[in-house]
Amino acid sequence: VQLQASGGGLVQAGGSLRLSCAASGRAFSRYVMGWFRQAPGKEREFVAAISWSGGSTYYVDSVKGRFTISRDNAKNTVYLQMNSLKPEDTAVYYCAAVSKVVGWNMDPNGMDYWGKGTLVTVSS
Repeated sequence: VQLQASGGGLVQAGGSLRLSCAASGRAFSRYVMGWFRQAPGKEREFVAAISWSGGSTYYVDSVKGRFTISRDNAKNTVYLQMNSLKPEDTAVYYCAAVSKVVGWNMDPNGMDYWGKGTLVTVSS
């Protein structure tokens, strides 16, 4: 599976962005998809995940109520709608795919595939 994230940019605090991650290759619908982010000087952290069917989602507490993950298996694409953005959301955002996950243990070291990141900058 090859992943390509897009949609990053510069936005003012309180604004919105929608990230997209297009997948090519094998059986996109068989993978749990996740979004991660990495701020300068910090470790990569989990942001959101969605089940293969799209029926279940999971978020880190800091983005609950502001971010929404979704997927369109017909288009081989996963999205991250980000609203009410804060300066602390500034980071490079990555999408990832994993074929099997226990619970919602989205350890970055356990992902099968990664896309190149897209930079999100939120100005105050």
